[in-house]
Amino acid sequence: TIYSAGIDNCITAWDLRTNERTMKMKGHEDTITCLSLHPKGTHLLSNSMDGTLKTWDVRPYVLDGQKRHCKTFRGATHNAEKGLLNCDWNSDGTMVTGGSADKVVHIWDELTADELYFLPGHKGCVNAVVFHPKENVIASGSSDKAIYVGELSS
Repeated sequence: TIYSAGIDNCITAWDLRTNERTMKMKGHEDTITCLSLHPKGTHLLSNSMDGTLKTWDVRPYVLDGQKRHCKTFRGATHNAEKGLLNCDWNSDGTMVTGGSADKVVHIWDELTADELYFLPGHKGCVNAVVFHPKENVIASGSSDKAIYVGELSS
């Protein structure tokens, strides 16, 4: 399965063996800029120009597309630049993050959707944020041409 999203505000799953659409998930109100698959492959994280990140259940046995939406994470923003801001899961799927135009790295608890970290410092839009695959470390890249790497508390 491959997932796609874009200006239609929907996420589409495609079966590569048959080249057919297997599901279409609606819920964002503006262009989706990034998708990230949960480390176990059960959920998908999306970042949208509507100012939200959302998680979706992509396991095959969920029948109703509307019930695939799990959580909404608020706090990150998009601006007139309309950049392709990314999103990411940490290695065990307990935290999510996404790029934001407010110059801040936002990190949420995946279970409660509460914001765990609010990390200012960039002078431009945070375009890329990624968790280290094994350590409790995060890296962010911004329009200010700076890359910051920081360790998160355990």
